[in-house]
Amino acid sequence: MSYPACPQCSENYTYEDGHLLVCPMCGYEWTQESEDLKAEAAIIRDVNGNELADGDDVTVVKDLKVGGSVIKQGTRVKNIRLLADVVDDHDILARVDGMGSMYLKSSVVKK
Repeated sequence: MSYPACPQCSENYTYEDGHLLVCPMCGYEWTQESEDLKAEAAIIRDVNGNELADGDDVTVVKDLKVGGSVIKQGTRVKNIRLLADVVDDHDILARVDGMGSMYLKSSVVKK
């Protein structure tokens, strides 16, 4: 049986110990189910449930107050970047015309 590479250090020496998968190189232990759940959680979806990807163009679905300015509903945001590490519940890095680079939540945009 072939086991997946370690998600921690990417080595291919994984072995099974009971219901756990173990990496002898770094000592990381995990279950295949936990990795499957992480992979599902890593999918970022817009307000309508469509899967987002790096480089997508999106539209803001409601007015957003940012500092003393407002990003109006319907504003197009081009070439978004999805964040691997969520920043204060914001999972998209985007450059908004007239506002510059900022973080957005996927719950306020649609594809």
